[in-house]
Amino acid sequence: MNTKMNSCFLKHWILAILLLWPFLKVTENFQDRKTQRSASSTGRAKRGWVWNQFAVPEEMDTRQHVGRLISELDNGNHTFQYKLLETGAGSFSIDERTGDIFAIRKLNREEQSLYILRAQVIDSTTGNAVEPESEFVIRVLDINDNEPKFLHEPYEATVPEMSPEGTFVIKVTANDADDPTTGYHARILYNLVQGQPYFSVEPTTGVIRISSKMDRELQDTYCVIIQARDMLGQPGALSGTTTVSIILSDINDNKPIFKESFYRFTVLESAPSGTSIGKIMAYDDDIGENAEMEYIIEEDDSQTFDIVTDNETQEGIILLKKKVDFEHQSHYGFRVKVKNCHVDEELASAHVNSSSTYIKVQVEDEDEPPVFLLPYYVFGIPEEKPYGSIVGTVSAIDMDRKQSPIRYSLTGSKLFDINDNGTIITTNVLDREVSAWFNLSVLATETYNVQQISSIPVYVQVFNINDHAPEFYQYYETYVCENAEFGEIIQTISAIDRDESIEHHHFYFNHSVEDRNNSSFILRDNQDNTAVILTNRMGFSLKEEPVLSMIILISDNGIPSLTSTNTLTIQVCDCGESASTEMCTKKGLLIMRFKTEVIIAILVCIMVIVGFIFLMLTMKQRRNQILFPKKSEEFGENIFCYDDEGGGEEDSEAFDISELRSSIIMRERKPRKRKSMEIRSLYRQSLLEGPESAIFRQFILEKLEEANTDPCAPPFDSLQTFAFEGTGSSAGSLSSLESIVTDQEDNIDYLNDLGPHFKRLAYMFGSAMQLNN
Repeated sequence: MNTKMNSCFLKHWILAILLLWPFLKVTENFQDRKTQRSASSTGRAKRGWVWNQFAVPEEMDTRQHVGRLISELDNGNHTFQYKLLETGAGSFSIDERTGDIFAIRKLNREEQSLYILRAQVIDSTTGNAVEPESEFVIRVLDINDNEPKFLHEPYEATVPEMSPEGTFVIKVTANDADDPTTGYHARILYNLVQGQPYFSVEPTTGVIRISSKMDRELQDTYCVIIQARDMLGQPGALSGTTTVSIILSDINDNKPIFKESFYRFTVLESAPSGTSIGKIMAYDDDIGENAEMEYIIEEDDSQTFDIVTDNETQEGIILLKKKVDFEHQSHYGFRVKVKNCHVDEELASAHVNSSSTYIKVQVEDEDEPPVFLLPYYVFGIPEEKPYGSIVGTVSAIDMDRKQSPIRYSLTGSKLFDINDNGTIITTNVLDREVSAWFNLSVLATETYNVQQISSIPVYVQVFNINDHAPEFYQYYETYVCENAEFGEIIQTISAIDRDESIEHHHFYFNHSVEDRNNSSFILRDNQDNTAVILTNRMGFSLKEEPVLSMIILISDNGIPSLTSTNTLTIQVCDCGESASTEMCTKKGLLIMRFKTEVIIAILVCIMVIVGFIFLMLTMKQRRNQILFPKKSEEFGENIFCYDDEGGGEEDSEAFDISELRSSIIMRERKPRKRKSMEIRSLYRQSLLEGPESAIFRQFILEKLEEANTDPCAPPFDSLQTFAFEGTGSSAGSLSSLESIVTDQEDNIDYLNDLGPHFKRLAYMFGSAMQLNN
């Protein structure tokens, strides 16, 4: 190996000398001419440098001798000193006494192939420069130390499957950093390491081509290894490799095929149109767009089914195109074929004889709603027909085998009803002017299964009869000037009829017979459904007759013809000198506007007053709630039940009355007064009188004071004290406790003087006294 390397280096040196020799000769001649010109210009001879252009191989060991610089003035007495300037520092050094140049580090031609240095010779005795600065060149000679490297890695390529031989796949390129001018250091050859027998590579260009057809369905990816060698592949050449990933793209060279030759599905007869019945699947070895399929139904004369393709799964979805009926047909059979959607002409031969399969669909019976004989019904009836008039008849039947009876019901209007046989009748008189059409809905329900209901629209048209007389088209405000002339037109009128006419409406205007002879106005029919009102005399008086009227008869052309009586009110107006009613119309508008504003103002005032009253009532109610926050419970306790009766004087076990008798002072009877005023004064006096016991009187006064000072107490007039009874009254006590000491022969005649409310009591006591006597 060392012998081979030394031989290689020797070859490189000889080649470098041959290449640099002409340049060195030219440089030496140029330096001699430069010295001669300098000597002639100065008038004295000046000797220059003795120097060359140096060359040194790269990657040599450090401290490698490069060359020597010698000044022509150097006489060998070692007084001259050679120095390199800063440009050579770091890579080269110089022996200051001999001028020998050394490389102090390894040189790499790929980093820097040429060094331009500057040197100077100095007399060491004087320290002065002997010669001016001079440049010299050091070239770095190339050796084959860089292997080829591929650019743009990694390499990927795509080529259609079944491509013919010689089809271009991709081009790979390698680069060698060595000097292309030195031997064959950068001359590269390519060869295929892996990829036979499907691929090949051109040695000098790196172009990869197909060498045999490939089927993607068998293998879709190939890995090819390419080697690049420099020095034209000679011994000692360096090499580099790269990997190329080649993917085969799909072509549509396979047709879809059904793996199943028969499919069976079921469908309910109640399934609506568009229902999915089932899915079928064909398989295609291709991928992507080449695997997109289209399913086609064949041999289906009923046109009952349809099929679409699921774009994601490429399944065929069978759909119900129209409703099926078990009673009409219980099963269906048809064929489905499949084909690709995108087929190139050159590949059409691979898609002949499309694959197909047979589909059988069984219809399952189900209880269905009733079916009407028509999709909708339209009936007509004249208006003003009496209650119970027949409009029309609808009919529905149960198509199932059980043939269930049908019940009918009707919605959409309360003016119609339907009986059990489907006959629609009126329940009220119809008026075409109110509604000319009715949109009804009739429901049919099976008797055996009330869940089965079907409906159908029914349209009823009300025919017109001439039952409305024509009338004024609008309300007319008519004015006539006081100074109006005879025959002056003051108003144009027209009419309207709410009836519908087969032909165009035509109205006839006439002046009533009663008003024709003494009327101040006359009417003229224009025969175009309008009429004009003209004055029948001259001069009108606003003071004497401010308002006039005219009776107008309007007839239509219906059968029979109807006539209406209409009154036209005419107001006399002071038109001034203009003799125009425009001013009167404006005044009328102002008055109407003023009336409207007054009405609005009154309504606003009423609303304000009502709101104020409502606010006061609300505040008062809140105040009452605040004053009596907790009295509702107390009031509820003031309910006393007297649903039992005492045993009278014989009942001595109920309570001890001795205590009550001991505290009661017997008062003498006073003569009764028969005047009501005296009774009232005695009643007031009884409030102040009572038992003479100081304890009871003090107790009553305390309770009275407590009630008067308590703000949350009930109204004082509802406070009733039952501490005693009868004291101070002219009638005395009514209690049975004092019956033993009272006079049994009281006169109760005074009760008759107390008014009608006491007559019943006087009668009862009078009868009882008579019985006792």
